[in-house]
Amino acid sequence: MEENRLGIVGIIVEDIEASAALNAILHQYADIIVGRLGIPYRDRGVSIISLAVDGSNEAISAMTGKIGQLEHVSVKSVITKM
Repeated sequence: MEENRLGIVGIIVEDIEASAALNAILHQYADIIVGRLGIPYRDRGVSIISLAVDGSNEAISAMTGKIGQLEHVSVKSVITKM
């Protein structure tokens, strides 16, 4: 059985039209999301989302992979070994 990992996922949404698809993915993985912080950065016309996650490496990778396929959305993650 794979051990759960803690991590941070950073997301930048460059087009508000991508929000519905992004929220659908985040809803699908709600069980691994511990916390979410969203910041609308109006000066740059983007939204910044930070997620604290606790889940298997496979689940976190699957979520970030789906997010990374969205147009006008960038995602990066940092996962601990604990």
